[in-house]
Amino acid sequence: MNAFTTAMNMIFADRNMAVDALWLAGGVGPGVAVRVIRKSPDEITPFGAGRILSETTRLDARIADLPTPAPGDLIRIGAEDFILQGEPKLDRERLIWSLDTRPA
Repeated sequence: MNAFTTAMNMIFADRNMAVDALWLAGGVGPGVAVRVIRKSPDEITPFGAGRILSETTRLDARIADLPTPAPGDLIRIGAEDFILQGEPKLDRERLIWSLDTRPA
């Protein structure tokens, strides 16, 4: 294990950085417990001569916890459900998935 992997594991274990979630492959099943880092940046999308501001929710998850995410999977954080949309993206080190989601 290298220093970067150790650092990522510590960040995902920190209760101030990551939260407990439940991953349901295909949106069904008993689910698998995972830790995710929730990011909610505003996104500006050009539309004709205007711009649309929309809220987004992106989640980061360790590949060790979430080996095969796919569009249509559901991530439950507390009472909130999010559906994965688009293809998950891996970081350069191949340790962290970046997941684009929408409310379920």
